[in-house]
Amino acid sequence: MPEPMVARQDSRETLSFYVVGLLLLVGLPLLNVLTPEDSWLHLSDFRLNQFGKFLCFAILALGLDLIWGYCGVLSMGQGVFFGFGAYCMGMYLALQIGAESVYGSELPDFMVWTQVKELPFFWYPFKSFVGGFLGAILVPVLFATIFGFLAFRSRIKGVYFAIITQALAFAAWLVFNRNETRLGGTNGLTDFKQLLGFRLSDPSTQRGLYLMTVLALGAAYLFCRWIVASRAGKVLIAIRDSESRVTFSGYTPWMYKLFVFVVSAGLAGLAGMLYVPQVGIITPAQIGVLPSLEVVIWVAVGGRGTLIGAILGAVAVNYGRSVLTNYFPEAWPFILGGLFVVVVTMFPDGLLGMIRNVTERKKTPAPLIKAEGRTAA
Repeated sequence: MPEPMVARQDSRETLSFYVVGLLLLVGLPLLNVLTPEDSWLHLSDFRLNQFGKFLCFAILALGLDLIWGYCGVLSMGQGVFFGFGAYCMGMYLALQIGAESVYGSELPDFMVWTQVKELPFFWYPFKSFVGGFLGAILVPVLFATIFGFLAFRSRIKGVYFAIITQALAFAAWLVFNRNETRLGGTNGLTDFKQLLGFRLSDPSTQRGLYLMTVLALGAAYLFCRWIVASRAGKVLIAIRDSESRVTFSGYTPWMYKLFVFVVSAGLAGLAGMLYVPQVGIITPAQIGVLPSLEVVIWVAVGGRGTLIGAILGAVAVNYGRSVLTNYFPEAWPFILGGLFVVVVTMFPDGLLGMIRNVTERKKTPAPLIKAEGRTAA
């Protein structure tokens, strides 16, 4: 791509980032607070909370786009790292219920049901917010470091890496479903009451969580963009295009893969941490194989290797899901699968690629055709 075109594209993305960021950070909260409830401009507390959930998914999609779109490594286990972050924050929130629980016990309700007499040792770090916050980031990062080192150091790549990460998601789903893990079993963790003394049922608390999610998404996008623009980002793209050439050039591809895999896991943990207090529940169903596959679809629909496309795809697909499941709840898996097939086969660059093609086509002047007249004999 010519340098002037790249510069124009970067400037458009920068402008779009600030415009959309201003809309999300200022516009939507103002529509929620200032407009009358009977106005068509009013954004209800439910809708604002729903947008907050979509933006959490956008952070998750950013991490996958970084490793898949720019490095060419398809990870189908991002839901696991999302779940680690969500459960770490959920454990902190569950321990804050205390006397407000159904049984009035310091232990979470599910432990009382299963006749657990003492808090398990691995719950103790999550008695404080700092423990929950750090755990939501560090647990996915440490797990991804160990798993990624073993996988990439063994030169597992391509479809084989996708398969083992999918197997990881299935294994995590099985483990979290068991009551013996002391994590709530099939029902997961729910019925949270407060966060740092703020009632989660209070609309003002949910607005604050929404604003925190917007800021986190903006920071995550800028961080990913910085990585892509750096020297390491250039190496990641080179690995995606031809890993053997990168190896012959003297680089060590598996170390770059490990780096970006760990970063994507950290972003997934951050998304899970922000997701739980807004939604109020985390269960094994949200960290299994199907949720991880959905993240892949979000990135493919938005346009992989673009960052902005990952955000667009996550928000668009989940908004479509919230609308269509009201009318066709049982048909949604088929709609999602059909959407993925159509995008991959007909629009490989995703929604963002379609938008760019249309805008570039409009700006490209039509070629001048000179009519050649016949010369008189």
